Amino acid sequence: MIRHPVDRRGAAGSTLPCGEEGSESVELALLLPVVLSVLALIVVGARVALAGERVSGVASSAARAASLSRSAGTAQTAAVAGARAALADANLHCASTAVTVDTAGFTAGAGVPGVVRVTVSCTVSLASIGISGLPGSRTLTDTAVSPLDPLRDTR
Repeated sequence: MIRHPVDRRGAAGSTLPCGEEGSESVELALLLPVVLSVLALIVVGARVALAGERVSGVASSAARAASLSRSAGTAQTAAVAGARAALADANLHCASTAVTVDTAGFTAGAGVPGVVRVTVSCTVSLASIGISGLPGSRTLTDTAVSPLDPLRDTR
């Protein structure tokens, strides 16, 4: 009795070697988690970069608010209030926030140019940025400088 070989042709007409029928499924099952992990890391990285851009804008806004003040004390208050308002507007939820204001430029008398420097730090939980269950946090920091009006009235 003569046996005829079983035709094992794929969709493209190629002949599959014996024992290779389910290898594509196994390869897909092995590669899918890797591909999903890479995509998740890209999403988390993009979200961290976006949050960093928002912190940069917050620092600029706070420095501008401080530079409009007439004294170092009011500049400190204006910068902190401006940073908190800008963080709320940017919809950036920080686990902890620090606003540092360098008001050394206010010590220069009227007619002398000066600057105010504001540093904003925001610690963001990675679970709230990307994938839930992702452990850890990231502290995003940026500094902005805004010039003081040399003709400001310090009264």
